[in-house]
This record gives sequence, structure tokens and C-alpha cells, in this order.
Amino acid sequence: MPRNEIAVLERAYPPFRQSIPDAYQELTDEQAVEKIGPVRERLGRSLLILGHHYQRDEVIQFADHRGDSYGLAKKAAGDREAKWIVFCGVHFMAESADILTADEQTVILPDLQAGCSMADMADIDQVEEAWERIASIVPEEQVMPIAYMNSTAALKAFCGRKGGAVCTSSNASGLFDWAFARRARLF
Repeated sequence: MPRNEIAVLERAYPPFRQSIPDAYQELTDEQAVEKIGPVRERLGRSLLILGHHYQRDEVIQFADHRGDSYGLAKKAAGDREAKWIVFCGVHFMAESADILTADEQTVILPDLQAGCSMADMADIDQVEEAWERIASIVPEEQVMPIAYMNSTAALKAFCGRKGGAVCTSSNASGLFDWAFARRARLF
């Protein structure tokens, strides 16, 4: 099955590599800055660093691209030279980039503890339970699931399995029109 199909979204996340070794985590900011330049130079175009708008200046200064989560994921997918993509953001952002990039590209989340309170609001088990409850009252084919971009890959996959979609803040209105043209209710 091709990588970008829904089954990929359902695999265990995070799909990221091991935690950063202690030796690097113990570096001062100044020591880290000294090490980044030579590594970037050595890796050249095979390294792409993405920085979300909310990152500290100490991180953003190294970003090849700065932006919102979806825009950065699209930048990663469009950069076929990058073998390693370091996403300075949170889990759902790196998941999105991993979904959109090619199999031979590796997405790395530097801080495995980086989470998003918005993405954490919708636990997939709770969402599936709520869907089952709704489906016991209203026929499932009348309900369109929609997830916001700031959600986990598991939640996005759920929406895909149920014929729904994922929206961003800029396309939510149009997506709601699309959804209501197909089903009577939104979830």
C-alpha cells in the first residue's frame, strides 16, 4: 500500500527517531549554536530545518522556513533534496510533515515532549466512542467528521475512514459548505 494512504496515518506515532542524546541536551545555547553551523554546512541541502512561528529566536535563526504547521509540512513535501527534515514544532506538526513527505525522507522532532494542548483535546479513543454514540442515534452516513489541522494523525485518519476531511483556519468555511452539501450533520 502506498505510504500516503490512510493506513499510514494509523500506524503508531510518533514516527520519529530516538530522543536527542544526553550529551547534546546538556549543551548550553552557545555551545549548541557553535555545533549547528558546521553540521548544516556538512549536510548541505540534505538537511531542511522548519521552524513554527511560536519557536524561540534561538531556534528560528536556523530555520530554512518559518511559518504555520500546514505551510511548513507542504514546504517539507516540496523539498525533494532534503533527506532529513527537522521540524521545530510539536508532534502533530511533525506527523503532518511525515505524512506528506516521501518514504526516503526522515522527519525528526527534536523535542519528543513537545505537545499541543489543542491537539490533545481530542483523544482518538474518546472520538471513536462519541462517534459510536452518535451513530446509535443518527445514521452514520448523515454525519460528516471534520478534524482541524491541529489534530493527531490518528484523528485525521479517522476522518478519512469515515469520508470526512481536515480543515485549516483559512478553509474551514468552504469545507463546512462542502460537508453540508453531502451530509446533514457535522461531527
